[in-house]
Amino acid sequence: MRLQIACEDRIGLAKEVLNNLVEYDIDLKGIEFDKNSRCLYVAFPQIEFESFQRVMVAIRRIDGVTDVKTTKFLPYEREHNELVTLLRILPDGVISIDNKGNILTANQAALVDLARSEDEVIGQPLQSLLKGFNFVKWLEGEEVLAQTLKLTGNNEEFVTDVLPINITDEEGMVQLMGAVVNLKSHTRLGQQINAFRDDNNESFVNILANSTSMRRVIREAKKMSQLDAPILIQGETGTGKELIARACHDASDRSEHSFLALSCASLPDNVAESELFGYGPNAYPGADEVGKRGIFELAAGGTVFLDEVGEMSTELQTKLIRFLQNGTFRRVADENEVHVDVRVICATQKDLANMVHEGLFREDLYYRLNVLSIQIPPLRDRKQDILPLAQHFVQRFSNELGKPAPTISKNCSDYIQNYPWPGNTRQIENAIYRAISLLDTDIIEKETLELPTYTNEFGYLEKEFEGSLDQAVKRFEAGLLRKLYPAYPSSRLLAKKLGLSHTAIANKLREYDINKKSIKV
Repeated sequence: MRLQIACEDRIGLAKEVLNNLVEYDIDLKGIEFDKNSRCLYVAFPQIEFESFQRVMVAIRRIDGVTDVKTTKFLPYEREHNELVTLLRILPDGVISIDNKGNILTANQAALVDLARSEDEVIGQPLQSLLKGFNFVKWLEGEEVLAQTLKLTGNNEEFVTDVLPINITDEEGMVQLMGAVVNLKSHTRLGQQINAFRDDNNESFVNILANSTSMRRVIREAKKMSQLDAPILIQGETGTGKELIARACHDASDRSEHSFLALSCASLPDNVAESELFGYGPNAYPGADEVGKRGIFELAAGGTVFLDEVGEMSTELQTKLIRFLQNGTFRRVADENEVHVDVRVICATQKDLANMVHEGLFREDLYYRLNVLSIQIPPLRDRKQDILPLAQHFVQRFSNELGKPAPTISKNCSDYIQNYPWPGNTRQIENAIYRAISLLDTDIIEKETLELPTYTNEFGYLEKEFEGSLDQAVKRFEAGLLRKLYPAYPSSRLLAKKLGLSHTAIANKLREYDINKKSIKV
């Protein structure tokens, strides 16, 4: 229990308060006087209500006491909690060391940077974790001044501020108590520099890019964002195509207008057409009498993002070509032309050039879309991005779920950097979210992620295999045909792709019941 006692600042008053506690056999846990509020604070263990009432009455009778009430915190406790909370949410690592160079405290960001748990670092010499500076020699020097250094820890370089902690004693002498060490990783420093240098490109700062290939993608995307021509973003599922598209919009002169997205794979052709271009009055039974504006009209002045443009029907491709030519179109079931100023950004995980060759995508549309092209490499080809992404998601989801951010063990770090991540950034994001949600410890181990076995040659592997080899071959064959059929939706096209006869493929499609009704193409 804690009491806030409003009182005069006089000699002996605190002693009289303590005498009352002694009289009622109450053990004192803390006492503090705050000059600003002119209040005396005392803390003691929970006592029975009757005893508590008698103590309150006795303290109120003390000469100079004007009021007594309970409080949740003593001033130093409130300050301590505020400091701990501040350190916990700071994005940069902060470490406190004593005057011998041993670690006293470290916030969560520092533990993540060093890939250590709190138990592993408290009491340890900082010299053993950060290389490139002699902390002990610096602390023992005649004049201890602040330093800004480039140090190495956990195989990563940090821009490090080392600041001495000095206090002045009652005789006016300055005493060195230790130091505070601030760590700033290259990723974090780069984000801050980019935000400072270029306000227009601040949207790209949130895209983690440690690898050379991803930094090149960001560099090219920043330049393209200032242009008005269409952009074609290509990459596997989960690589962040829409994230790049949004960043291009936010960094452009169109950022004050709408960014609207449509997945061409999720809607039937007629629905996709009305969503994009809108429809005229009474276009359908039960339709609005004044018609409806489509995405292109709603995004006037802004950007329209067409995801999975390779899934767009030939008819819709034709209408999109005309719009890209002069910015005009007609709503469904309407003769009036509409003109809007919209930038188009498209994305696909398919090989559009090959689809053009196969006659599945219009060549003229391909060249109109492919004016500016961005190829996002898969996560397995940019291993330098994997661990920073994992640490980013750990911190993000820990904050969202109100949990202390756990550290990733060395074994788990090695494992995730060598895992092929077929689902790319989306897969690692989902895996970390699941792990944080279910985690009961402060360390993420390899087993915590529960990732399925996967190889680039054979895809996901079953842990418990059942059946004969012939059955397994048929399962694989059926799965492969189902994946290819939407891109090659006839037995002749599919046969040509796989190098088999038309009859052989037709028989297999019939055997596995693969057709346009069973698979949406």
